[in-house]
Amino acid sequence: MTKKLPLEGVKVLEMGNFVAAPFAGKIFAEFGAEVIKIEEPTSGDPLRNWRLMHGNTSIWWYVQARNKKSITVNLRKSEGQNIVKQLVKKVDVVLENFKPGTLEKWGLSYEELKKINPSIIMTRISGYGQTGPYRDKAGFGSVAEAIGGLRYLTGYPDRPPVRVGIAIGDLVAGMYAVIGTLMALHVRDKDAEKRGQLIDVALYESVFSLLEGMLPEYVLTGVVRERSGSTLPGVAPSNTYECKDGKHVVIGGNSDNIFQRLMKTIGREDIANDPRYSNNQGRAENVEFIDSVIESWTKKHTLEEVLTMLDDALVPAGPIYSIKDIVNDVQYKERDMLLPVKLEDGKECLFPGIVPKLSDTPGEMKWIGPKLGEHNEEIYMGLLGYSHGQLKKLKKEGVI
Repeated sequence: MTKKLPLEGVKVLEMGNFVAAPFAGKIFAEFGAEVIKIEEPTSGDPLRNWRLMHGNTSIWWYVQARNKKSITVNLRKSEGQNIVKQLVKKVDVVLENFKPGTLEKWGLSYEELKKINPSIIMTRISGYGQTGPYRDKAGFGSVAEAIGGLRYLTGYPDRPPVRVGIAIGDLVAGMYAVIGTLMALHVRDKDAEKRGQLIDVALYESVFSLLEGMLPEYVLTGVVRERSGSTLPGVAPSNTYECKDGKHVVIGGNSDNIFQRLMKTIGREDIANDPRYSNNQGRAENVEFIDSVIESWTKKHTLEEVLTMLDDALVPAGPIYSIKDIVNDVQYKERDMLLPVKLEDGKECLFPGIVPKLSDTPGEMKWIGPKLGEHNEEIYMGLLGYSHGQLKKLKKEGVI
């Protein structure tokens, strides 16, 4: 018997482009929610043309929009806005990442939509949130990473700040959107009147939330954490070390017991037994010395040799993988993180597996990112009850 997906029966109307809201929609769709993605009729979500292409379609799009249903709506036309209002009667969640004020301009604010469906949950993602002096500023994930404090910390102290290699600000905000929406669904389903609510996710706040204990540390001590390259500030040893073959290994020997095992493995029992290094504070104060000792050992061995010895000693260590390395890794294969997919032209491909893994109701991939408007007939005729004639008229008028 086919297992039921955990979000089966939940309907999500996705009105967002690029990364943050669509990433949230992707997670909903992977776990069984019916995600109806609204796209502009002529070219769709701009992500369809980002990065590397397969024919006329972004490869990233295939992943970001998997399991979603694409319909076209011109939200700038009153007829298109009316379509959204009809859909709101049928769905549980509206997910959007327009600039604050945009939906209000189109008559699609939360206040308006909850008049149509009091149970509706609206999840809004924006650069700075729906309130505050910055609400009207243009905001992208890259800027949120900067104002959220992450970029200040990324890189080496003698060089300008750099970005993480992915759209981390957008992706984290997307995950917070999912968490907030699931909590709101839980509350609504327990409420006697089944009332929905508004979720306000700001990109910069999502990034800021990752800054560990930096805020109270600054307030109480005046310490501003700075860029520290490959090290983990105040935690030792945790760094990247060069091996004999020129490859690099990341070693985390920063708990007391693990540090002792690490030192014994590299032949430095004298350091393992030295009371100066028995706790993290002492090691952090002498981190440059400890790192030099570790790297003097790693440089005598190949990466494979280092990993074998440290694995045997139960010391956390790992190579620095490129995507090429990931594709060939047995752990990824064993846990279904490299899903084989055949594209429409017959080309074989691999897609990322579903995260997280649920024992009884795991997520699944049903189809790749759809063609623009691929599900127009299914949604307009099947869900809203439109006729072929109505669809033809709306298309001629540029509404869909």
